[in-house]
Amino acid sequence: MKDAVVLNQEETNSLITISNPPVNALSHEVRKGLMKAINDSLEDPGIETLAIIGSGKFFSAGADIQEFGKPSQGLQLPEICNLIESSTKPVFALINGTALGGGLELALSAHFRIAVPSAKIGLPEIHLGLLPGSGGTQRLPRIIGAEKALEMMLNGNPVSAQVGLSYGVIDWVDETGDLTVSARGIIQEVLEEKQSFTATRERTEGLQDEGGNRNAIEDQRIVWGKKAKGLYSPFQIIDCVKNALSLPFQEGLQFERESFNRCLESPQRKGLIHAFFAERRCKKIHEIRDVQPRKLETLAVLGGGTMGGGITVAALDAGLNVVMIERDEASLDKGRTNVEKVYDRHISKGRMSSDEKQKILSRYHPTTDFEKVSSADMVIEAVFEEMEVKKDVFRKLDQCVRPGTVLASNTSYLDIDQIASTTSRPQDVLGLHFFSPANIMKLLEIVVPSRLSDDALATGFALANRMGKVPVRAGNSDGFIGNRILGAYAKVAGYMMEDGTSPYRIDEAVRDFGYPIGPFQMFDLAGGDIGWANRKRNAESRDPQERYVHVADRICERGWFGQKTGRGFYLYEENSRNGFEDPEVLAIIDEERSKKEIRIRDYDPEEIIRRYLGAMVNEGAKVLGEKVARCPSDIDAVQLYGYGFPRFRGGPMKYADMYGIDRILQDIQELSEEDPFFWKPSELLQDLVSKGQTFDDLNLQ
Repeated sequence: MKDAVVLNQEETNSLITISNPPVNALSHEVRKGLMKAINDSLEDPGIETLAIIGSGKFFSAGADIQEFGKPSQGLQLPEICNLIESSTKPVFALINGTALGGGLELALSAHFRIAVPSAKIGLPEIHLGLLPGSGGTQRLPRIIGAEKALEMMLNGNPVSAQVGLSYGVIDWVDETGDLTVSARGIIQEVLEEKQSFTATRERTEGLQDEGGNRNAIEDQRIVWGKKAKGLYSPFQIIDCVKNALSLPFQEGLQFERESFNRCLESPQRKGLIHAFFAERRCKKIHEIRDVQPRKLETLAVLGGGTMGGGITVAALDAGLNVVMIERDEASLDKGRTNVEKVYDRHISKGRMSSDEKQKILSRYHPTTDFEKVSSADMVIEAVFEEMEVKKDVFRKLDQCVRPGTVLASNTSYLDIDQIASTTSRPQDVLGLHFFSPANIMKLLEIVVPSRLSDDALATGFALANRMGKVPVRAGNSDGFIGNRILGAYAKVAGYMMEDGTSPYRIDEAVRDFGYPIGPFQMFDLAGGDIGWANRKRNAESRDPQERYVHVADRICERGWFGQKTGRGFYLYEENSRNGFEDPEVLAIIDEERSKKEIRIRDYDPEEIIRRYLGAMVNEGAKVLGEKVARCPSDIDAVQLYGYGFPRFRGGPMKYADMYGIDRILQDIQELSEEDPFFWKPSELLQDLVSKGQTFDDLNLQ
């Protein structure tokens, strides 16, 4: 087996290479190898300097994800960092690429850091509910001060080598293109000039501005106090940095270790790490593992409205050529505007130059000529959400496109098999459910009808990957995964409203749970007309046993569709997204409640969430049982990336596991006494409880 760490002697320098592809994760074998290589170099009288580098394009991306959530194994990274820092011989970190998390902490323990221009450095632990636990919270502030250190740790996103140089984290950026050769020159210069080197724990540059450091800490406490609903690690990070500025180094390290362990045991860490793995898992589709996707260079988008424009921007940003087709010049002009205003906004914010915009738009070809679809490798229709309209479009496409062109419908609810049946090539037709705004929202449900070919499915996933989406495979069921589950918790929100709880109180409880907005705010944001059209479409097939709340219909009948009309459940001032309570809406609710002679019940926040999540989990279990979703974590990914489920809770199915699925089932059984039809427990949920299993037991490995 190839060594995870390779030691080479270059005259009086030890070059220690981490070789654990693909990202040089700091696994147990790497840690053992580093400790041995460093000790051997320190004990060798012929060695004067040490340099640590990574193989490939990574210095090290940090912890081994295979060890997440498992008991610590043997030698730990803090011991290695302490050994490096205590070295009597200068140690250089040669940052040849990405250095994240423990990888950057390893580099921070060295005496000097040299990076290539393309290097990225960062401390992303906050995204996993953790904090830098190998001295990062203590070493980084000593070098660059509290403000920049907190910015890096609380933001969690990587910065470039040039930014790292401006902060003081990086000492040199090598522009020559050969890092090891440049490093030899720098190392030789350090030796010849007998430059002193200081252990990071002894550095004080970042400690000089005491007032600025105090202000930075207090400012971040205020910021995170407002936005960190349910999050634990941000405050632990802030406390660690505060102690880095006031405690002796060893005491600060001890506090960091204790804080890290507290984060490790917290529910938010379990939720965030589950979310991390859910995103990775949903991209691994067994049926297309060895399937080559079709060529994908040119995309045709039918429709230039909000959704079509967003899809076009996402495709242009992914490097594709895009043909946008509209029915007339007026609609096409609106489509152009929808696309160009995105890039104009980037220019106004300094994110892009006019030349860069023009370079991107050189791949954009708006037209009213439907025949231009013949040049496309894939066509995505983004027309009105009505079955007959979409069928007509696909009949026309069938006559115009080349053999092998993938045909995709961007639909929120409609039956993809029905749409595919209008063509002579159902094997080429799939659903791509984008979420608005499509150039920003990460979720993409890839809907698989019965006759879809594997290579067409692989092409859908290839598009998602190029666009940087989180792709989730969904079966062809009304509403697929996301909107089907949305239907369940939207119904229960309506029931609670009709029972006597204000929609504004329900929204507040859901926000306090961790959502950015509540269900009635979502109605207004998405546009109530979409759900209204779907309810009317399903009216004839609605089961007479189902409780039906008419309030949303009454609101839509008045033309109040939410933010776009200035009125929905909330009342909006012109050009404002901040809604106010609407007395007329409350009057409509009272009127509907009176018609049914409902006894008023004003639910408290705990009961609101019990019902809201109970409906969500029960419907999720039904979606699983019907194989519309492959596994529970796919449902979690959909809810996290498309519907605003609080990430620190992991998703509804993970939340159910942490809450206790036996308790969830008990809640549902109790609620079924008041409405046996809606609260009928999922068979899968009952089966799991009877076997003592959890949803996590069903997740694909």
